[in-house]
Amino acid sequence: MDDCPKDICAVTDSSTEGVPSSQPPSDPNGTTQRSPEELVARAIAPVKREFLRPPPSSRTTQNNPASDANVKQPQANVVQEKKSKRQLKRERRQEQKSPLNLCPEIAKTGDVNACSYKDKCRFSHDIEAFMAQKPADLEGDCPFIKADAPCPYGLACRFAGTHKDNAPAATSNLLKKSSEVNGLSKDVQKLLWKNKMRFTKADAVVKSLGLAGPNWKVKKLVDKEEDEVGLDGSHAANETNSKKVVDDSVDCSECPSTFPAAVNAEEACETDELRPLKKAKLVVDEKCSDEGEDATVLEKDNEKNSAETEPADNVLAEPDGSPKICNLKDATVLEKYNEKKSAETEPADDVHAEPDKSLKLHPREKMLIDFREKLYLAPLTTVGNLPFRRVCKTLGADVTCGEMAMCTNLLQGQASEWALLRRHSSEDLFGVQICGAYPDTIARTVELIEKECTVDFIDINMGCPIDIVVDKGAGSFLLTKPLRMKGIIQAASGTVDKPITVKVRTGYFGGKNRIDSLIADIGSWGATAVTIHGRSRQQRYSKLADWDYIYQCAQKAPGTLQVLGNGDIFSYLDWNNRKTYCPELSTCMIARGALIKPWLFTEIKEQRHWDISSQERLSILKDYVRFGLEHWGSDKKGVETTRHFLLEWLSYACRYIPVGLLDVIPQRLNWRPPSYYGRDDLETLMASDSAADWIRISEMLLGKVPDGFTFAPKHKSNAYDREENG
Repeated sequence: MDDCPKDICAVTDSSTEGVPSSQPPSDPNGTTQRSPEELVARAIAPVKREFLRPPPSSRTTQNNPASDANVKQPQANVVQEKKSKRQLKRERRQEQKSPLNLCPEIAKTGDVNACSYKDKCRFSHDIEAFMAQKPADLEGDCPFIKADAPCPYGLACRFAGTHKDNAPAATSNLLKKSSEVNGLSKDVQKLLWKNKMRFTKADAVVKSLGLAGPNWKVKKLVDKEEDEVGLDGSHAANETNSKKVVDDSVDCSECPSTFPAAVNAEEACETDELRPLKKAKLVVDEKCSDEGEDATVLEKDNEKNSAETEPADNVLAEPDGSPKICNLKDATVLEKYNEKKSAETEPADDVHAEPDKSLKLHPREKMLIDFREKLYLAPLTTVGNLPFRRVCKTLGADVTCGEMAMCTNLLQGQASEWALLRRHSSEDLFGVQICGAYPDTIARTVELIEKECTVDFIDINMGCPIDIVVDKGAGSFLLTKPLRMKGIIQAASGTVDKPITVKVRTGYFGGKNRIDSLIADIGSWGATAVTIHGRSRQQRYSKLADWDYIYQCAQKAPGTLQVLGNGDIFSYLDWNNRKTYCPELSTCMIARGALIKPWLFTEIKEQRHWDISSQERLSILKDYVRFGLEHWGSDKKGVETTRHFLLEWLSYACRYIPVGLLDVIPQRLNWRPPSYYGRDDLETLMASDSAADWIRISEMLLGKVPDGFTFAPKHKSNAYDREENG
């Protein structure tokens, strides 16, 4: 991958061809006639006049590659008929049987007899037909060539011509296994699929907090009344009423300030009279109406914890044929999992014998992470994947966090959601971010993550503004439910020993900030750090972040709670100013600034404006492609997956304006870049906001796109100020 393709060399050899010999014509809007100060006041990037050019005539259509498809869509809808699930499944199987999809085992070894499924295999076994239709190999070396093992994709690899044939086949996945962790094992996935996984700690803590069982209905009504008071009243009234409601509705004996051990909580719960199973199911369903499966598992676990102290193996051994008893296959899966996790799945009697080992720590006694002065890469949906985080680590990031994962999807064993938790060996300080709507769901998720993953902290998202998340009662919707926020943080911190951090926004509605009234309580609930994004949910990404309010919250926070600021960090001067104005801030989280220029971490550490060249930027893209092929694979599917996420990143990276082209530095995050020439043709190409040019850049690194390929950015963030926003 280190070799420079011919078309890249042809683009970069002419270093000055992109610069016009004479001054370009004025912009139709008269932009070139304004002074730099006037442009900055209008949030337009003050590019030097000798580099300005008229905007492309087809800019609108180029910007929206899906526009043509949308125009033709009504006609297509008339012709196309809705296919049934059975028909779609049949088509998928036929596609798998096509010569384009060679069996992975045969592709790895080159032997037709290597597949153990023989004729029952879902994939094709015709090597000759596959090789006849396989696209030409890409330029460069296979990303797995450095390992002392063959490429795990064998004949299907798009770099098959560079493979070594003398390595043993038994260690073909050595490179990937040694560099990435936090994968989902098949045994755990099967247990999650069949709702057989037990969450003893989480269920006990949730019940001890009064968030499940007879008192939950009363607490739910009190929560609703308190939230209505908090939304209508002032901050002071909200804080007073919140404390009053909590004091009236929560018994100190049921919710002690120090979280009890899971076993102690079970002992306390055993003395309570359990309601009939059907009645308990109704209550749990009211609490989590969209999580019926989780409620069923909770009922089974509560029944087992209260009525039995026998291990799970004895339950499986009952021969009465009851539908509640697992079959032999399920028993085998559970037996394997219990052997692997024997320490976590000991019977209750064994745990009672050693109470000291099960004592939960007070939140202040937990292992803490010192975020002070560390460069923190924010969890970024879609673009903040593992290859991108590796790029940021090489450029100076200290703390990384995985993409936001939904708790319900993790508890259902969805492989695509668990892939968001994967960690590379270079990420020395790594956390995962989860998003959920209810305490029991999040408590079970953090318990599962602590068992199955290697992480340094767990972050709970309470600020996501996306509609599909808010409509489910998660993300920034929780800002309107302070008592539910309390239950979530207490349940999570009481279940695991890992540090729990929280990410919030200033409030739900613009002009109605409320985090300042909760900042003191968030630390007492069990969080070790809170990140405040200086915008409300209603703002999304419009206007500038309110750092004055972040400073206000940081000054009100207790000494045990670390406060991190987030919003519009785009240069080392921004970083320095935020830290200087408010020493109480532990650090600042960097989000979209890293998407546009990931070398921002280097600029902060070296305290300089890096006038990076197009060749240096291309080298960063090459690293990303190499990391992507190692992560997603070097076969056809892996190459196209890498291309897709590369294009998503380029939809942000095109907004970067080189330092040498600006009249005023540094660039601000809300500046709209005008059409301009770069200092060479490659820099001009990288500045284009056309999807066709992004695709051209991807073809330089990953070869030609397949026939009929189209791309439209997934994220259309409203990042720039508009006139209606002031």
